[in-house]
Amino acid sequence: MNRPTLNITLIAALLAASGIAQAGPGRNAADGFVTRAKVLASAPIYETVNEPRRECWSETVGYETRSYRSGNNTGAAVLGAIAGGLLGSTVGKGDGKVAAAAVGAATGAVVGNRWNSGGTHYESRPQQVERCRTQDDYRQVITGYDVRYRFEGREYTTRLPYDPGPWLNLNVRFSVAEDQRPPRGHYSRNGWDD
Repeated sequence: MNRPTLNITLIAALLAASGIAQAGPGRNAADGFVTRAKVLASAPIYETVNEPRRECWSETVGYETRSYRSGNNTGAAVLGAIAGGLLGSTVGKGDGKVAAAAVGAATGAVVGNRWNSGGTHYESRPQQVERCRTQDDYRQVITGYDVRYRFEGREYTTRLPYDPGPWLNLNVRFSVAEDQRPPRGHYSRNGWDD
């Protein structure tokens, strides 16, 4: 290859590479471009949300009474049986004396056992019950913003998940219209018919 052809090829390759590097994403006319539009109004959109919570507490609903014996009462029952047997043997004649002594001993044992009832205790305790209820907790949550903005002299609206502030970035893309007839009232500003 001769030297001038090599130089021309090298220069063409460098120009092509620099053009591709400058174009990059978003700079090609087919890709469009990013521009800014003035925000005219931004109104929050609210939604009511319920987050129920459970509340529990303890409540006294009555008293529970229990009885128990604090010790062994056999001594009083034995004494009562002996005393009842002796008393029963003094009543009646013959075989009736034996029966009366047996009935007296049994009755004396019961009376002796109950006579020493100081060993029985009663205890009353408050009965606690846990009560719960679900309490609704409603609150307002911002779910987005209705935004009104101006671009190229016209007003537009959109809904965004955030407040854009005073300016809104727009991605502008172009495509060729299928209908190539000029719109009504079309005029050329510079004679080039653009």
